[in-house]
Parts: sequence; C-alpha cells; structure tokens
Amino acid sequence: EANPGGAPCNVLAMLNKLGHPTAFTGKVGRDIFGLKLKAVLEEAGIDTAGLIVDADARTTLAFVQTLPDGDRDFSFYRNPGADMLLTADEVDGGLIRSSRLFHFGTLSMTHEGVRKATKKAVRLAKESGALISFDPNLRPPLWKSLDEAKEQAAWGFSQCDVLKISDNEIQWFTGEEDFDQGIERLRKEYDIPLILLSMGRDGSRAYYKDLRVEKAPFLQKGTIETTGAGDTFGGCCLHFVLKYGLNGLNEERLTEMLTFANAAASIITTRKGALRVMPEADEVERFLSSAGRPS
Repeated sequence: EANPGGAPCNVLAMLNKLGHPTAFTGKVGRDIFGLKLKAVLEEAGIDTAGLIVDADARTTLAFVQTLPDGDRDFSFYRNPGADMLLTADEVDGGLIRSSRLFHFGTLSMTHEGVRKATKKAVRLAKESGALISFDPNLRPPLWKSLDEAKEQAAWGFSQCDVLKISDNEIQWFTGEEDFDQGIERLRKEYDIPLILLSMGRDGSRAYYKDLRVEKAPFLQKGTIETTGAGDTFGGCCLHFVLKYGLNGLNEERLTEMLTFANAAASIITTRKGALRVMPEADEVERFLSSAGRPS
C-alpha cells in the first residue's frame, strides 16, 4: 500500500492540522511517486513552492515492514534518489527566511550535496531568528557508516533549539543505558534548550532548564503500526513551542504538551500511513476527554 510521506513532511502535516502554515523544501523525481507526494503535500495544506520536481531523478522509496509488535523494519530504494540531489543553490532562501521555525533530520545529511543544502538552510533560518528543530531519525541502511551518521547527528545537536530524540537513539549516540544520563551528556555538550524524549510504550519526557517532566503513554488495543507516531508527537510538541514560545514554557505547559502529543501519537498508531491521516485538534481533545485525562 502506497503512503506518501517522510518524517519532516509528517511533522508539517501535524502542524498544519493544528493551525500553522507550513512549507516543505526538497526534491522529488518527475515520476508517479514524486508527483503523488507533491499532490498529497498540497492536499495536506503544505506549501510546495520549495519542492523541486526533477525530470532526471527518481523519487526515493521506503518500504516499511510492520513487525508483530507493531514496530517497523525499513528498506530503501535510493542511491541516488532525488532527495539526495538537492543542492545548496536550489534552497529557497526567501522561504527559509520567512519561517518562525525550521525542522530537519539526518536523512537530508547522508550525502555531501544535500548535506550542504541542509546546512545552508539551517544557517539562513538561524540568521533570520527562526527556532531550529532537529530529529536525528536514524536509519542505518542509508549511511555509509554509523560513525558518519553520528558525526552528522552531532552537528544537528550543535545547531538546534529543540531536539526530539527516541530512546534507542539516545542510547546509540551517548552509549548511556540510562536515559537521564544520556540526556545530561547531550545538554552539557550542546546546551540544547528543550529536549523531547520519545519512549514508545513507556511514554515521553521533556527536559527544559531544571525541569524534567514525564507523561505515561496512551496504549491502544487497536494499534496497527507505529509509523509516524514519533513525527506526530514531535509536531504536536512544536505546536506548543510555537504557541507559548521557547521561553514561555513551564512545568504546567510541558505537562499539557506531552499529554496532548502522547494522545495524538496514540491515535496515529491505529491508522495506516501518517501524513494523510493526522488527527485533528478536536479529535485529540475528545480522545483525552474519553480517557479521563485533562488536555
């Protein structure tokens, strides 16, 4: 079953559902997959002015195998895929400069050309005063080596104001089995203002200044797969960052943020795909009411 999307697109789709104008920059091939992705982004309300459609490239394909526990295994048809071929000259500077927040991951940093494009976009965003959000979103098959992946993730850590990272990623990067110790290492080395830790069936945590807030998950009997759950969670958290400002967060608002984000992520696990089926804000509120938890 074809489900157009990708981690940054999924985050944008969730933000769009929550009332934020969003735009995507990148490259797809002029093939049925690329044109479909462009159409689906536009259906989701995402501005595609920064999306380049290349007649000489093929759109990258990801095949997702859902495991018995609902987790996933990924295989990629890339090398080269159109997304790898985005150049720094093709980055829409005006689009980047008009943004309040710029979100990226390491999949746009696996190869030198697109890496330069990504770093240019981050630089332009920072220069214009935008917040920088980063999700490593580690996919080992896409890297020449995990050492290179770790090096590029470290660059992302050094740039971001908001980091969304998973439990296995924090262990992989820091070598610490204890999540708190791993987060503390990142905070000391990179001075990241807000770190969001997603722990799957164990819920989520937010680390902000001297605060550590943890919320339990909403486990669904109807879970089909976990594809897009982390992106849904991340998009919801960015909504609260945009709503209150990075300096306007406190324990109450972080609790509200994690509760809402956990609920939305739980809803998405009951659906196939992600980008086209992100929950509406009122749907999340109704879910929270039925679960007996305040939003």
